[in-house]
Amino acid sequence: MTSMLLRPIFRLVPDNTKIRFMRGRFLGLMVSAVLSTASVVLFFYPGLNLGIDFKGGVVIQAETPHPADFARLRAAFAASGLGGAGLQRLGSPNDVMISLEAQRTDAATDAAVQKIGAALQKAAPGARILGTSAIGASVSAELFQKGLLALGLSLLMILVYIWFRFEWEFAVGAVVTLILDMTKAIGFLVVTRIQFDLVMVAAILTILGYSTNDKVVVYDRVRENLRKYKSLPLRELIDLSINETLSRTVGTSTTVFLAALPLALFGGASLSGFAWTMLFGIVVGTSSSIFIAAPILLFLGENRLRQDARATPRPAKSAG
Repeated sequence: MTSMLLRPIFRLVPDNTKIRFMRGRFLGLMVSAVLSTASVVLFFYPGLNLGIDFKGGVVIQAETPHPADFARLRAAFAASGLGGAGLQRLGSPNDVMISLEAQRTDAATDAAVQKIGAALQKAAPGARILGTSAIGASVSAELFQKGLLALGLSLLMILVYIWFRFEWEFAVGAVVTLILDMTKAIGFLVVTRIQFDLVMVAAILTILGYSTNDKVVVYDRVRENLRKYKSLPLRELIDLSINETLSRTVGTSTTVFLAALPLALFGGASLSGFAWTMLFGIVVGTSSSIFIAAPILLFLGENRLRQDARATPRPAKSAG
């Protein structure tokens, strides 16, 4: 009776699936290569829509007499022709940080700051500007370089971690797949024109972490099954391992996807870009564990991981 009560109401993936994923390994790798190549081309032209962190601009700190109403502030900025201004809460509910893209001249910058002040008074009478600061081109270039360095170091640390935990075939397969995932995320940012700033760097790092976790789950089951089924061909063993972890993979991905979806739909300009990038990364990271990381492991490990399997004869089937 207790075991019946603990059963889930429904399953996203039925038990004991026997999907032959490795049949589509060539198609999966081909599609991934095309998308990643297109993303690299898009990275150079038209390029990322760089935010203020990486392009330079003006940051304004303001204080409102009451808790800031971001919807009213954005509407007032849009009415003043400053729809691209970014808004962020600073500490208390009354403190606001407003960011503007770099203007062509100092006079244009002063005019934009004055427009911001007028829009603030219209949306929140009694508001006052506490200070302004400019982010120059040299600072922006340094931030961009450090953001790329953070992505590169994260991939290196993932390579080292998986290399120590698994054989080198697993590490290479995981890192190559993560690089392909990252290029697709960058292509997504180029196509959608979501501003690429430090928040997007955090989004991509989060995607890499999530994708790594998903691949480690599949690789762990492959390693367990390598010890358990010593005579099973590697292609069939990988299919078996993916099917055994499929319910967990899809369930975890669906949970994270549903948690991020409201942020994408209702989170406003400050959160929607991060959330949409996360949603894309969840889909890409989950599918790449099956259709990219597993086929790469098959190609790299078929000659070495199954040497013992070729040396050990299969037990003879009983007649009848």
